[in-house]
Amino acid sequence: MKKIFVLGGSVLLLTLTQACNNGSGTGNGNSNVDTADSMNAASAPVEKSDADFMVSAAIGGMSEVEMGRTAQQKATNPRVSAFGAMMVNDHSKANDSLKTLAARKSITLPDSLDQAHRSDVDKLSSMSKGYDKAYIDDMVKDHEKDIDEFEKGAQNVKDPDIQAFITQTLPVLRTHLDSAKAIQESLK
Repeated sequence: MKKIFVLGGSVLLLTLTQACNNGSGTGNGNSNVDTADSMNAASAPVEKSDADFMVSAAIGGMSEVEMGRTAQQKATNPRVSAFGAMMVNDHSKANDSLKTLAARKSITLPDSLDQAHRSDVDKLSSMSKGYDKAYIDDMVKDHEKDIDEFEKGAQNVKDPDIQAFITQTLPVLRTHLDSAKAIQESLK
């Protein structure tokens, strides 16, 4: 009796394992084809303009994180410091999403700032007097530019995954701009 029970349990386990493995695709029973198709879709070539958008977004995001870290350390106004923390948190999340997307699309993103952004970061970091106002003024200007670029990207980017990233990120950028403008007004 024990042998029949063990044998029956083994057959049931084997049957369930095969059913799970064969059912993991779109229902055609051939999960290898489904996986290969989804991998081909993910690694399909991306237009140069779409890749350029991703590179620009990556550099901008890294800049926001660096400036946010500096603001957390240098700001004297608690609202400016809190805004810097929000920049680090939100732009780090967006940067991580962008890196994951770029890896799926076989796009190499820079791992450091370009000279123009590095110069902006260094200039703000070296300030002592008037830092809070200069940082917030820069954040207003920068987020207006970012929103403009993302809105253009929403119209011009062809890749649907990059489009989804834009759609997900634009509301966050708008919230940042609104917050920066409110802080800017309070610093006058």
